[in-house]
Amino acid sequence: MPNEIHLADNLAVLRSLPQDSVDLIYIDPPFNTGRVQSYARMKAVRSDQGDRTGFGGRRYATSTLASRAYLDAFDDYLAFLEPRLVEAYRVLAQHGTFYFHIDYREVHYCKLLLDAIFGRECFLNEIIWAYDYGARTKRKWPPKHDNILVYVKDPARYVFNADAVDRIPYMAPGLVGKEKAERGKLPTDTWWHTIVPTRGAERTGYPTQKPLAILERIVLASSNPGDLVLDFFAGSGTTGAACLKHGRRFLLVDDNPAALEVMTERFKGQAGIRWLGLRPVAGQADETADESGA
Repeated sequence: MPNEIHLADNLAVLRSLPQDSVDLIYIDPPFNTGRVQSYARMKAVRSDQGDRTGFGGRRYATSTLASRAYLDAFDDYLAFLEPRLVEAYRVLAQHGTFYFHIDYREVHYCKLLLDAIFGRECFLNEIIWAYDYGARTKRKWPPKHDNILVYVKDPARYVFNADAVDRIPYMAPGLVGKEKAERGKLPTDTWWHTIVPTRGAERTGYPTQKPLAILERIVLASSNPGDLVLDFFAGSGTTGAACLKHGRRFLLVDDNPAALEVMTERFKGQAGIRWLGLRPVAGQADETADESGA
């Protein structure tokens, strides 16, 4: 299978895939926050009559260049997820690993659902992705982490490439010796990493974009070169970017045209991608679309 990007209902795509055909699945579904998730690109120009104050008291006039948003709310979140997770289990290879990215609001309910589908014995890890950015409430402990639940199809047979993963510094390097300190250590199940900076070069403009380094760590640890990686809530396409960088094949699915717009721009000029359900923008290296021309 070549790399593919689908603008489609992910359940329909999942049901079309063969059993045991995917080596690694990562999904970052809507978190059911009940809010509109949005992101706006702004332009600022020096102006004495501007609406914002910057460094040194300088005034700037701002305008919105573009914005993207979607409603993150479901009447029955688990009923929405369950058929998709059942299909994910079906298409996952016997040696495969499944990463489910969620936050504190729903993680406990989702774990019970995943335990029922995969089996409690197939639960491998709960990864905590911790960050420290943005507003901090003073009415409770500020929530500054996401949860990533990790399941395997067979607990006696799965991929985990510890030596391929990026190393992190020891907190007390003086206690481990020079050689170990220089090499660093394998990350634990708590990952400290900033979110995608608002003005960073990595930023695509998609509201819930995840850092490339997080997906690189997952892809390197739980797949091998040439493996097929599936993300059926693809969003900004970060899973695909990690796969392209490290020699994995990918299958991305999203039903949000704004997400596909971002991915089309992100992968512009990248050969070997089949675009199904949409027509890529002019200049796309491989402009293969489905025959319906939807």
